[in-house]
Amino acid sequence: MIRRERLAASLEGDFVVFLIGMRINKPLLVHKWAPVAAAMPRMLKELYSRPELGFLHGELWFSRTTLVLQYWRSMEQLLAYAKDRQAQHLPAWQAFNKSVGTNGSVGIWHETYAASAGSYENIYANMPPFGLGKAGTLRPASGGLHTAAGRLRGTPREP
Repeated sequence: MIRRERLAASLEGDFVVFLIGMRINKPLLVHKWAPVAAAMPRMLKELYSRPELGFLHGELWFSRTTLVLQYWRSMEQLLAYAKDRQAQHLPAWQAFNKSVGTNGSVGIWHETYAASAGSYENIYANMPPFGLGKAGTLRPASGGLHTAAGRLRGTPREP
């Protein structure tokens, strides 16, 4: 549902923004990139089914360069998931290293950012709940939340 208003999102406490993806460098080598692409939705399904792991929300875009935007409760929980032998990630990572390694057919990447109050801001206008707005809480971007500086302060003031 599109929210026809200006909204800002917040999330109580510290959290982690994790960007991960792949790039198809050799499109004709489907047998190299298809398993990597298929692993991403499987991991998201697993993470949504196990909230105790600390995963809060994810958004997936698929193109030549794939991007998964994720929100996690803590860095420790994200790193624990990455090393968990019973979870989807570690076997997928091992399969990638065995099948692709550094042969150049499929690129992979990730970036990780720790966020805390006062270190992030956002705005959503004419959007359905999205990104941090789905991981956290949306509220009207009015009063003290009308500007980026106000949202960085995170304290709503009446107009």
